Amino acid sequence: MFIYVVKSGDSLFSISLKYQVSQESIRMVNGLQTFQLVPGQDLIIPSNIYIVQPNDSLYSIAKASFISSRTIKLYNNITSNSLQVGMQLYLPPRPTYTVEALSYITPSTPNKNQFLVQNSADLHTYFGIFNYQIRDDGSLSSLDDQPIVQLAKHYRVAPLAVITNLTSTEFSKTLTQKMLNSPIIKDKLIENIYNLLKQKGYVGVNIDFERVGEEERDLYSGFLYSLKKRLKPEGYITSVAIPAKTNDTTPWLLGYDYGGIGAAVDFAFIMAYDWHEASSPPGPVAPIKEIEKTIQYSLNYMKRNQIVLGFARYGYNWTMSGDKVLHAVGISISKAVNLAMKYQVPIKFSTEYQQSFFSYRDEKGQKHIVWFEDIRGKAKKLELVEKYKLRGGGAWQLGLEFPQSHLLAKKFFTIKKRI
Repeated sequence: MFIYVVKSGDSLFSISLKYQVSQESIRMVNGLQTFQLVPGQDLIIPSNIYIVQPNDSLYSIAKASFISSRTIKLYNNITSNSLQVGMQLYLPPRPTYTVEALSYITPSTPNKNQFLVQNSADLHTYFGIFNYQIRDDGSLSSLDDQPIVQLAKHYRVAPLAVITNLTSTEFSKTLTQKMLNSPIIKDKLIENIYNLLKQKGYVGVNIDFERVGEEERDLYSGFLYSLKKRLKPEGYITSVAIPAKTNDTTPWLLGYDYGGIGAAVDFAFIMAYDWHEASSPPGPVAPIKEIEKTIQYSLNYMKRNQIVLGFARYGYNWTMSGDKVLHAVGISISKAVNLAMKYQVPIKFSTEYQQSFFSYRDEKGQKHIVWFEDIRGKAKKLELVEKYKLRGGGAWQLGLEFPQSHLLAKKFFTIKKRI
């Protein structure tokens, strides 16, 4: 397989003709509902034969296929860098890197549960079942999770119970403060988590406490240490979801001591996204340079095999009035591309951020700016997991449509199973 970026004047027919691949296979792999395309849209071409086009080079083909120029030359008995238009090049399988993969999933209807689990099980070690919410007395909310827990285990994906400090409106800093500052409530919560895992058949826990304050920094690491101490003798996994950090000076991230957290848990899922989000000005959701800085910072405090890099399966659509943001909503990758198609605007790609973006005006003349993850951006993040030899990767969240994600992950990874 390789990536092709749609150019002005392209059609599925012309692309299929260029590379001798059926229109239907291109449409199916890329989750296209119609045969319509938009310039700048990236597509996966499901073929291991590349037919050289005008202006192609070994470098551009290597970049599109994630196979080195040297390997392409070796497998095709090419001794020079010059290529002839129409030449057919074999693209050999790329060596894969073995990882553990964790993505989050929210229990839904039986049909949707079956669809999500069955279609993603082969690419996951764990599913984070989202979510149990802590109460101010150390108890936990309820969740109708037994069907999806059993389904995950049937497909050999280890279910982790996701425990959050979510309320009906937000991730509650106050709720976490109260629990962490009360030994009685903290111990009760730990015991309730242990009982939950035992009763519901989970293999472990994933703690997702957001907005932890600087005052609770050590208390939070201590809570995780105590939790693991309670769970480990029974063979349960203790994991955590933490915000991305590139330094220890950003005020709203001081509650997360990577060193203390790394010493306390089995592994950490780093939420390497939302550099720009619904409450911020428009911009890249997951800029590649910041993500690499996050990995480099993390490795000062955690072992490589403790880090699971989180990927976004979404973007944001900001509604603007001049330079002012009126409001913004999260959108899936598929929805972002469909918006560009609907309003017939080209998709642009930032080489600096490795993210796609476009703008359009809706039926009321209102300006919108959209930034989102795409195939090229996701591939760069997969390369970082391999480059730094991390434990693995994963996503927030399954159910947000990103049709090419499955094939892309198979290109890079072999998935380790725990059950």
